[in-house]
Amino acid sequence: MMKVMNVRPRRSRWLALIAFAIVVVVVLAAVPASRHEMLRAAGRALVVDDPIEPVDAIALPQWAGTAGALDAADLVRAGIARRVLLLPEPLKPAEQELARRGVPYLNGNAALEKLLHDLGVADVDVNADPAAGTEDEGRALLSWCDERRIRSLIVVSGADHSRRVRRVLRRAAGNASTKVIVRSARYSPFDPDRWWTTRDGIRTGIVEFEKLLLDVARHPIG
Repeated sequence: MMKVMNVRPRRSRWLALIAFAIVVVVVLAAVPASRHEMLRAAGRALVVDDPIEPVDAIALPQWAGTAGALDAADLVRAGIARRVLLLPEPLKPAEQELARRGVPYLNGNAALEKLLHDLGVADVDVNADPAAGTEDEGRALLSWCDERRIRSLIVVSGADHSRRVRRVLRRAAGNASTKVIVRSARYSPFDPDRWWTTRDGIRTGIVEFEKLLLDVARHPIG
């Protein structure tokens, strides 16, 4: 009778590695000030900020929020681009019910659109196809660029999310001709140099480390 070997799936090994990395982050957050440089390096590993240059449009995902809207408006004011594309998220069940009842309600994307106009951005284009998740947003964004012949684009991201966003966009772009620049919002609440000093910072750091490590595990090349 053959003996069946109990082989752990590769996914389980990666999840174990991610869990170990999270434990390391938590331990580092509790150690004395002598380790602060290590914590800063860990925080900065989540953040990218590409050099800015004039582009055809600026993309603002809904999850980038007020901080992202401020940055997008500042870039427009600086002459970097004129058009801002909003990437909406799918409506939540309560928002769907309000829409069904015909109740006026300013959802997250509509609020950002109004804020951009209030900040002086005249040309705001709302993507008609809400995307759920960063991967779907990347594909939707590049598809929009192809339709409108956008050859260069700045994507405004929260600081903690920026490195993973760039990885996703580069995969989505493939051999496409659109040049994508990732901008970390200047007013993002995540501070890579002090993230471990607040409860929200620690929570955000751990969650984003987990997501980034999982992304690297699934796509080691980029």
